[in-house]
Amino acid sequence: MTELLYQTNSYTKTFRAVVTGVDEDNKGVILDQTAFYPGGGGQPYDTGILKVDGKKFRVTRSRKTGNDVVHMLEGSPLPDPSAASQGPVDPEIRRNIPEPGTVVEGEVDWDRRYRLMRTHTAMHILCGVIFRDYGASVTGGDMDPLQGRMDFEFETMHKDLVQTIEEAINKEVENAREVRVKILPREEAFQIPDLIRTKINLLPEGIQQVRVVEIVGLDLQADGGTHVQNTSEVGRIRVVDYKSKGKINKRIYVELDER
Repeated sequence: MTELLYQTNSYTKTFRAVVTGVDEDNKGVILDQTAFYPGGGGQPYDTGILKVDGKKFRVTRSRKTGNDVVHMLEGSPLPDPSAASQGPVDPEIRRNIPEPGTVVEGEVDWDRRYRLMRTHTAMHILCGVIFRDYGASVTGGDMDPLQGRMDFEFETMHKDLVQTIEEAINKEVENAREVRVKILPREEAFQIPDLIRTKINLLPEGIQQVRVVEIVGLDLQADGGTHVQNTSEVGRIRVVDYKSKGKINKRIYVELDER
């Protein structure tokens, strides 16, 4: 089982780990612990670098497989910029994958991660405001760095309503609300009213520990992704478009500015 460092500290950028398994088909390694988010819940996976015996391998993606996280590597180590001449890459090195027992150093692509953290928290602000002010449940969502969309159970959506929503969500950014993360036993977590904001309960029965993300005073949800520590870190949220996706299904698109 891979220990998920990002679940308790989304700001972990670098870490040391031990290779516990190899996925040869995907040129990937399984680690005993990781700060790489493997994707899920609408949030994309992390990328970055693994350092092995002075060599750097690019992590092109990370993926959850059962209780493990597989880190997929490029076929060859990254070039050493200090080397006088790079020359061709040895085919044997190109096929190299760190073996079980190897100690590695991981480094998350922090610029990408932090953009996703800001975006994910922005989506929770949007969800929290709409649930609080209109009682509308989420029916779907997706995100990329600094942009995302979320679907809600709304019958009508119009320009004035969207403007009101944009003003309300940016007010919550200005309120600088603390974002807290807790991991609770399943039975305790499900005693919290409205913990699951989606129309469908996406938590499998086998999950006995539930990670809960709270924007204090605004939103409380079961969630596995990475977030900033305070809504003030999100920055201004712009509602850039909205569409009807059905009789009672309306989609809102948001974007964030670079910081």
